[in-house]
Amino acid sequence: MAYQDDINATHHLIKSHNGAWDGIDAEAVARMRAQNRFHTGLDIAKYTAKIMREDMAAYDGDAANYTQSLGCWHGFVGQQKLISIKKHFGNTKGRYLYLSGWMVAALRSDFGPLPDQSMHEKTSVPALIEELYTFLKQADARELGMLFRELDAARDAGDEVKAKGIQKQIDNYETHVVPIIADIDAGFGNAEATYLLAKKMIEAGACALQIENQVSDEKQCGHQDGKVTVPHEDFLAKIRACRYAFLELGVDDGIIVSRTDSLGAGLTKQIAYSATPGDLGDQYNAFLDCEEISTAEVGNGEVVISRDGKLVRPKRLRSNLYQFRQGTGEDRCVLDCITSLQHGADLLWIETEKPHVDQIAGMVDRIREVVPNAKLVYNNSPSFNWTLSFRQQVFDAWEAEGKDVSAYNRDDLMSVDYDETDLGKEADQRIQSFQRDASAHAGIFHHLITLPTYHTTALSTDNLAKRYFGEEAMLGYVKTVQREEIRQGIACVKHQNMAGSDVGDDHKEYFAGEAALKAAGEDNTMHQFG
Repeated sequence: MAYQDDINATHHLIKSHNGAWDGIDAEAVARMRAQNRFHTGLDIAKYTAKIMREDMAAYDGDAANYTQSLGCWHGFVGQQKLISIKKHFGNTKGRYLYLSGWMVAALRSDFGPLPDQSMHEKTSVPALIEELYTFLKQADARELGMLFRELDAARDAGDEVKAKGIQKQIDNYETHVVPIIADIDAGFGNAEATYLLAKKMIEAGACALQIENQVSDEKQCGHQDGKVTVPHEDFLAKIRACRYAFLELGVDDGIIVSRTDSLGAGLTKQIAYSATPGDLGDQYNAFLDCEEISTAEVGNGEVVISRDGKLVRPKRLRSNLYQFRQGTGEDRCVLDCITSLQHGADLLWIETEKPHVDQIAGMVDRIREVVPNAKLVYNNSPSFNWTLSFRQQVFDAWEAEGKDVSAYNRDDLMSVDYDETDLGKEADQRIQSFQRDASAHAGIFHHLITLPTYHTTALSTDNLAKRYFGEEAMLGYVKTVQREEIRQGIACVKHQNMAGSDVGDDHKEYFAGEAALKAAGEDNTMHQFG
């Protein structure tokens, strides 16, 4: 509803109460409604799912329409990211939030910092989703409040043209609320546990859930060793559990991101059930590292498989896990992706050991032979040494082309000595164009960085501590933080305003009128910042 229409409708509602509501201001109500567009997390999930579906369709039409996100470990971090995006780019189109299970484990668990092994409380994940959207809604309230102040000032000055222009901005206001891709790990248990957690995440506002095919009680970070996968049917049950959660809650176009860790996972906990030759269970078992044996060679307590009229013994470790054959990771990965898309997943996530466009494209091409519109979410991970990886890629490409690479030591390409060399510059160009190139050639719809704000927090805090506790003292803060905030127009330099003091003053005035004791008086030091 347009701003003026809402004022008019509310005015009629107030009058219908025969004077009992005359202390309520219709325009104040309209302002509060505009500042609280989303009443529940489900409202957010439905709104953002529609955006994400539209973005997916746009990508299918043109791969240049890929999307991006940064992982955020606190609501304030997500809020500042979206405020920055709106300030620098004018809109939030194609920019999402990402919630990393790694960062929840490392930063948000009541147990303290934990490795990414699903040991943190499962409820901390929906709690962070809710927190992120609370901060984004507060950013809306703050920014709209500033527009309302401008509108009042224009009216007081008798400038009708300016007032109409501001009112148009209010009517066409773009929210800070954007889609979130939220990490549900391996589901924190069986399919029922997955369903229950998925509901909590959706109710908190998540329109897209990312789930992986590892064993939930053996889950490892995607860039660690020791990953253990589950048979396809077990994983598909969890995909269905997520879909049931979306449908039960009325988010009919919710998105499921199916992540496979098979490229780096060499172990499984189970031998899959197989009813007929060539079924999914049989295909999964075909990747096991087995040796053919006779019935006489079957030892006590051993597990054997009948295949093509022969007995084979899977390699079983002392951990009671079974081992896959070396070199089967890519084939298993492709089968995982095809199977997931054929059974309800919408997007894929392939966890790789390095960022290499050709490697990703090779797998996606095979997947698209079966599912032509297959699309990926890809982790532009801080676990990769991007500088070294791309410098080595350039070195290898040059060497294959017959170029002279004798001036470079492949094992020492991280050296600062190579920063300004032709090789260093080409590697940086490839890093800069990686997202564009991978989206065009490797089917990547969404690029994210899982842990960027974990690293930026550590880096900026280190720099401040070094300066403030060193010889610069207070100048260390003023010179590198406050002065830069002012000059770069960082919104939270007026931290009282960012924390909601002006919105609170508005409410005091609505509720108490001229008796309101407001915080933004002459003595508020925030006026020093203009």
